[in-house]
Amino acid sequence: MRIIFRFLQIALVAFPLLAMRQDKPLRVIFFGDSITQAGVGPKGYITMMTETLKANNQSGQYELIGAGIGGNKVYDLYLRLEDDVLSKKPDVVFIYVGINDVWHKSSSGTGTDPDKYVKFYEALIKKMKAQNIRVILCTPTVIGEKNDSSNMQDGDLNQYAKLIRDIAAKNSLQVCDLRKYFQEHLAKNNPDNKEKEILTTDRVHLNETGNKFLAERMMEALLKK
Repeated sequence: MRIIFRFLQIALVAFPLLAMRQDKPLRVIFFGDSITQAGVGPKGYITMMTETLKANNQSGQYELIGAGIGGNKVYDLYLRLEDDVLSKKPDVVFIYVGINDVWHKSSSGTGTDPDKYVKFYEALIKKMKAQNIRVILCTPTVIGEKNDSSNMQDGDLNQYAKLIRDIAAKNSLQVCDLRKYFQEHLAKNNPDNKEKEILTTDRVHLNETGNKFLAERMMEALLKK
């Protein structure tokens, strides 16, 4: 009887706490660079996702938080992981970094070599998994929108996208394959082989159409079971 009584005492305490946790919105952090920083703007992809959730009466189920800083590379994300992500106790984190790691190689000579990119990316994952965070990896999108593989950094972007896919497979993590999605979209919607103004304003940063496209892909990844 004493054992049963003790079990009932524990249950009376635990069940309300469990219900409270389930009632709380799922906290989702988007961790990245200037594309994510702009994502919380009036027409940014994170704002669009929030509006979609509201329209679908799901706003109480998710709390979306942007944690993007312009110019960031994977090392920068590692340095601010504790303050900008872990301290906020997220349930889900999208890691979306790689454009500057590639782009800055040619623009300023300060990019990230593949081996270091993998090292810091996996260090991010290790710290998040230690806190039971659901981690979703995003491949880098575009530096130039030409669809004939003639953008200067296409080779590097394809290499780094493959690195992310391999990291995801190694760690049994979900991939939001933005590189693949953008390439497929541009193949169908850029008949004049323009280098910008299909999904981007300047070959990299997203216009309204690009933000909408990204929001839809991110939402699909978030809701995927």
